[in-house]
Amino acid sequence: MSIRTRFTTWRPFATAAAATAALLATFLAPATAQAQAQAQAWSAPRESRPIYSYDNAVREAVWVDTRLDGDGDGKSDRVAVDIVRPREAAQRGRKVPVIMDASPYYSCCGRGNESQLKTYDAQGRVVQMPLFYDNYFVPRGYAFVGVDLAGTNRSDGCVDVGGRSDIQSAKAVVDWLNGRATAYTSRTGTEKSRAGWTNGRTGMIGKSWDGTIANGVAATGVKGLKTIVPISAISTWYDYYFSKGAPLYDSGPDWLSDYVDSPDARAKCAAVQRKLVDQAPRTGDRTPLWTERDYVKYASKVKASVFLVHGMQDLNVRLQHVGPWWDALSRNGVERKIWLSQTGHVDPFDFRRAEWVDTLHRWFDHELLGYDNGIDREPMADIERHPDQWVTSKSWPPRGTSAATLRPAQGSQPGVGTLGLTKAKGTETFTDDPALSETDWAARIDTPTPDKAGFTTGTLTKDLRLSGSSTVTVTASPTTGTAHLSAVLVDLGPDTIRDYAAGGEGIATLTNRTCWGAGTTGDSGCFKETQARTAAVDLTVVSRGWADLGNYADAGKGVPLTPGKAYTITLDLGATDHVVPAGHRLALIVAGTDRDLIDPPSTRPTLTIDLARTSARVPLVGGAAAFAHATKGAGTAVPHRAAELDGVQAPRTAHRVPEAAR
Repeated sequence: MSIRTRFTTWRPFATAAAATAALLATFLAPATAQAQAQAQAWSAPRESRPIYSYDNAVREAVWVDTRLDGDGDGKSDRVAVDIVRPREAAQRGRKVPVIMDASPYYSCCGRGNESQLKTYDAQGRVVQMPLFYDNYFVPRGYAFVGVDLAGTNRSDGCVDVGGRSDIQSAKAVVDWLNGRATAYTSRTGTEKSRAGWTNGRTGMIGKSWDGTIANGVAATGVKGLKTIVPISAISTWYDYYFSKGAPLYDSGPDWLSDYVDSPDARAKCAAVQRKLVDQAPRTGDRTPLWTERDYVKYASKVKASVFLVHGMQDLNVRLQHVGPWWDALSRNGVERKIWLSQTGHVDPFDFRRAEWVDTLHRWFDHELLGYDNGIDREPMADIERHPDQWVTSKSWPPRGTSAATLRPAQGSQPGVGTLGLTKAKGTETFTDDPALSETDWAARIDTPTPDKAGFTTGTLTKDLRLSGSSTVTVTASPTTGTAHLSAVLVDLGPDTIRDYAAGGEGIATLTNRTCWGAGTTGDSGCFKETQARTAAVDLTVVSRGWADLGNYADAGKGVPLTPGKAYTITLDLGATDHVVPAGHRLALIVAGTDRDLIDPPSTRPTLTIDLARTSARVPLVGGAAAFAHATKGAGTAVPHRAAELDGVQAPRTAHRVPEAAR
């Protein structure tokens, strides 16, 4: 769904004088009233300015009562909240809005491309707040709040990886900012602290786990949360660890909890760790633990606007987290905006810095200060087509997008077939080889190999734009009792892309620094510059998806397979927006284990695909008619000389931490 929801501009300056002027206007001649209205509109603020001192900002810490006892010590857990806010605004009695980043990484792992940690002075006040948000926005009249999730850094409690404790850690702070929760001036003391300096209007931002918390808090419908900016964020934790039963990592949330726990939490949180093991079985079965961590399920509660950012080649928090969340927000009329880059797991500050800071500034000004700056009337989507080359889309997916059912057919060689609109008969067979990846399959798309079945269009005569989430339905008969499946869409043709498989995942970090906001001795606000890291390729993987064939009847429950019996399952591919240009081909590959992206099954099956009952539903701008037009007169699907194609290097061992890549 891509209907554009209109934004409502909140106007904080509806003063008595303005109201009087409006009343007088009703008695003026129409032309005079119109001129006065225009003058008022022209005089209204459109951009917050850096008028407050960052060096003189108030720096303080409070501990907010979460009303939970996750660590079981008989006391309500308190989470540490570090605050940087403009002193002059408080002195003038002006209440300010809040930008908030709730994170488990402030002491264990660091934030951003340079892995910055919080640092403190002798009184326990924050000196370095990671990232540029405080440097840039505090002088412009915002407070910045950095929250240590329960069980991390200076907070009580336990990390429960996206569950009630994680989400309540941040929600309680939003409640406190709006006068509904209690905070204290110390971790164990009784002196209370009120947030009288804020108007309660809060925007949450963060990359990866931090952005995931923003999604989860928004899904509670908490009052006062006006907008979220989730960057490379998880929308349901089951899909971080599994894809229809196929395990994406060789560990579960207990490992991740232990990775970020503070020493105090490690000593107290054995019961939480045990729950994360017992209720998250490696079978891939859905349990109540996963339901609690499914924010898509509660999208109807979201009242905050959403500015979503994700890399289309993110193999850490994969694109399966974008499509369902975005569609659910759309169905519920949530105001939203999206950026999709060619990078992997990378923050927009490091792939489109100047444009990002400007856009985020205008977004927060509109959503938290109520400035009518026009951002609500701009295109909904920004999409990176080539490195540092961006296009916009009025809505996303664009109007006129519909799913075309593409069907594989046999070719003149085994496993080297065609892809079109006509249902075909016959079968193709491949044997799972866990040593090979999607890169290996695509490189040999025109060569019969025993490890995959590949199907390609002929050379396109028109551009073909994919926009949204695809599905691939496969009917397969295994030779063993377990089998994993992968489905991959590939653009076959030369291009220069961001090298998402290399270190940096599409960026290279330089040595020179530029400053984004004011600074102090302990927090300069200056960061290393970056540039696109590119690769010349013959193919580009556009989208991919995985499943355990044993989950054919129930996406959340696997069963043993009967060798020789045919099973039908639908694989959900990640969302994308990609143009396959004229002169290229579009390919569908069906195979077994995608090395380093899913774990292999306990056996090594051979699978026979029933082509008549196998198809791909691909969202195309213009739908099936566009596909027919682009492939009309395309000719043979396979070149006369089958050569091995070059892509990016095979994906590296998958990350087990939602912030492991920069």
